[in-house]
Formats: sequence, C-alpha cells, structure tokens
Amino acid sequence: MAKIIALANQKGGVGKTTTSVNLSAALAGMNCRVLLVDSDPQGNATSGFGINKSALQQTIYDVLINGTESKYVLQQTNFGVTVMPSNINLAGAEVELVTAMARENKLKNALAPLRESFDYIIIDCPPSLGLLTVNALNAADSIIIPIQCEFYALEGVSQLMKTVEIVKSNLNPALKVEGIVMTMFDVRTNLSRQVVEEVKNIFAELLYKTVIPRSIRLSEAPGFGKPITAYAPGSKSAEIYFSLAKEVIERGK
Repeated sequence: MAKIIALANQKGGVGKTTTSVNLSAALAGMNCRVLLVDSDPQGNATSGFGINKSALQQTIYDVLINGTESKYVLQQTNFGVTVMPSNINLAGAEVELVTAMARENKLKNALAPLRESFDYIIIDCPPSLGLLTVNALNAADSIIIPIQCEFYALEGVSQLMKTVEIVKSNLNPALKVEGIVMTMFDVRTNLSRQVVEEVKNIFAELLYKTVIPRSIRLSEAPGFGKPITAYAPGSKSAEIYFSLAKEVIERGK
C-alpha cells in the first residue's frame, strides 16, 4: 500500500518541483516503486522526466475533469519512476472543479486504485492554495514542505499550515506534516545558515537533517529531461537526494 506524500508550498521558486522529481528518482533508485503525480499546470515535473508534455493525449486533467481512469494516463520513464503527467490544460481545472460534485475528492478517488501498485506516491502541488492543492492534501497521508534558505523563507508557511488544519478538520483528519526540507542552501552566505537555524527553532523535529544546496548541475538536469540521479549520478547533489530519500523512508517506519 503506497504512502502518499504531497510536496506543497504556495510560495513559488522554493525548489518544490526539483525536490519532487529528485526525491522520486532517489526513492526509485533505492528499489521503491514510485508514482509521481504532477498536479501543477506548468508541468515541470513531467518534463523533468523527459516527457514531452505538449504531445500528451491524456493527462491528470482528464482524470480530474473527464473521469478518465488513472491507469490510462500513466507514463513510464527511463528512471524507474511512473508519472501521472500534466500540461497547461490543467490550468482550467481550478475553475472547472468549483462546480464539480465532491470536488475535493477527485484526486483521492483517482489514486485509490493505484495504491497497491506503488510504495510511494509523490504529488507535486502547484504554487497556490487552490482546489488542486486541496485535492492533493485530501488525497495525501502526509505533506513535505520545501522552504528555501532566503530572507522571506517563512513567508506563507503559516498560511499553508492553516490550510493543512482546515483540510484535517473538514476532509482528511489523518493528514500530518511529514517534514520540512531546506532548499537552495548557499554555503557561502551566513544568511543560509541563519535561516536554517530559524526554521529549526520554530519547527524542531519536523526539519530533515538533509539540506539541499544550490547546484549548477541540479539546475541543468531538467533541461536534459533527467533527474540529478541520472544526469550526474556521482555528484554531491545526487548523494544528497539519496540521503533525503533515506530520511523519508526512516520516518515512514
């Protein structure tokens, strides 16, 4: 039975998709069966695995809006990860879901038949707190929050936490915060270290020991349609994502 983890932060540019893609690849590299659900209309997690999002016949949009069975939209990749892909069509889903029956349950119901086939289902959420993110939080067992090591790091996290509490109260009482991962750490600056300390003081045991640094290779990998574990398998960045994957597995136990 798959554990479903949503990666969410309504603040854009925090490394959410990068973490979704590379954590999924690292888990797959550790012999886990992994499904990555791309719930972001930008479709960057889809292209991050080398899938041509503009050529797709069916995507997560068809699952959520047209009732297409999930299994018919899944894409196999060369990296051991199965992807439920997305493209710009999903942008319209936010509006179309407003009038849908049981609108918050669409993704949860779609993933239910797939849970036996995977060990982990990772959901890459859009940078907003709309219905797509609410669907992800309702479907998930837990949430990982990426926070960038920058001045406004905690901006918006309190709002996300409020949304998590609302979802727990009204839809998914079992939802919990799995952990917080610091991203875009710059070893050259005191600011990065200060931000990590600040987050540690506030969230304590929720913070993963693994910190994701800034990396040129990590930035290059999506342009080649590969996760870092395949683009630069011997790199420090690849090692770090395997380290994060180990922590995720350990916390799950």
